[in-house]
Amino acid sequence: MAHFDLVVVGAGSGNSLLTPELADRRVAIIERGDFGGTCLNRGCIPSKMLVHVADVAEATRHAGRLGITAHVDEVRWPEVSGRVFGRIDPIAAAGEEYRRSLENVAVYKGQARFCGPRRLQVDGAEVTGDVVVLAAGARPFIPPHPDLTGIDYHTSDTIMRLGVPPRRLLIWGGGYIAAELAHVFGAAGSDVTIVNRGARLLRAEDTDVSEAFTAAYRKRFGVLTGAQILSAGTTPAGEVTLRVGHEDGEETVSGDVLLVAAGRVPNGAELGVAAAGVALDAAGYVVTDDYGRTTAEGTWALGDICNPHQLKHVANAEARAVAHNLAHPDDLRPLALGPIPHAVFASPQVAAVGPTEQALQESGRPYLRSVRPYSDTAYGWAMEDETAFCKVLSDPTTGRLLGAHICGPDAAVLLQQLVQAMACDLTVEQIARGQLYIHPALSEIVEQALLGLLP
Repeated sequence: MAHFDLVVVGAGSGNSLLTPELADRRVAIIERGDFGGTCLNRGCIPSKMLVHVADVAEATRHAGRLGITAHVDEVRWPEVSGRVFGRIDPIAAAGEEYRRSLENVAVYKGQARFCGPRRLQVDGAEVTGDVVVLAAGARPFIPPHPDLTGIDYHTSDTIMRLGVPPRRLLIWGGGYIAAELAHVFGAAGSDVTIVNRGARLLRAEDTDVSEAFTAAYRKRFGVLTGAQILSAGTTPAGEVTLRVGHEDGEETVSGDVLLVAAGRVPNGAELGVAAAGVALDAAGYVVTDDYGRTTAEGTWALGDICNPHQLKHVANAEARAVAHNLAHPDDLRPLALGPIPHAVFASPQVAAVGPTEQALQESGRPYLRSVRPYSDTAYGWAMEDETAFCKVLSDPTTGRLLGAHICGPDAAVLLQQLVQAMACDLTVEQIARGQLYIHPALSEIVEQALLGLLP
């Protein structure tokens, strides 16, 4: 049995815990996969590198509306995929090699499970620590019904490493993963069919955004909404078939590859945290206080294993706070994240911060709303955009911004100035009239929307 000052379970954002302030600690890092976690190896980074390729391909295909004759002869997928993972894989390997080279760090590869408070087993070894930090992330959720036993399906963990794009791709799910990967493979030439049990894609977004996004995807892909998958099978030719029930009856859809994108679940239960005295909530997330401490003494958590936002920028912020708290136990820093933005890198792109209009209505909170289409701006005219928009919500009493929801090109970039304004507690008046907006930049759409909130 090996004992350490600090045991970190998960080498994604958990790997960044080892700040110079903790350099004197004897540390064990336990990781069952590649260093860098989900974001680097099978999430944010590879998917966005592929999304950029998809954006370029789709912009080329639709250049005709701008008076440009252009076409895409081929998306050279092996070349694209090789470029993406040819960069990523060496980074993951180098990260592990670096940690192994440090005299104060021991790396354990394999699935960790608790066998007592701050005591874990991994690959036949037993590891204990004065302090344990859980940063083991989350994994794709596979619905229990229908039974997929015998079906050769993919998740976001595996599909980006396909050798070639499937001719026909079935996607089960309608959230951000389904949306982004439909864009990637659709642009690469796959015939995509999305099967979603909800009435709209991206149903967690503001309804105006969700409806606009669903309408856009219906023009591009086969989209079945309000659909329940009754059974799944495989034909003798290797096709995957799904029998789907919806309000108009039943139908069978088929494809060469099935992507299950039905959400993600935290990995706490897989670690057997109950043996350590670590509590999980009803959704399976590790319960923490405002400083990242779990219900077990000396055991902390950060990232997707305890935060339902499941965002890399959130996990990184939590890692910085927990690292500080480990180094300064008498000066704890709360995980005060402020307004948490997110984005969906699909086409159209989506970005949001703060509550949706529907959430404000349900809570009974008074609010003002303003919606402006991109076409209200000169740059929107140049783009010939007819569907994108920016929506902002404010408090009529304080004049503060409550939320913002953007659907259209560069949504994630346009949103950031509003995130900053909310974090700095600026009024709508200050954001809209207290600065100059570059004309005729696309950012004028944010200015136009904000001005719509003012008398």
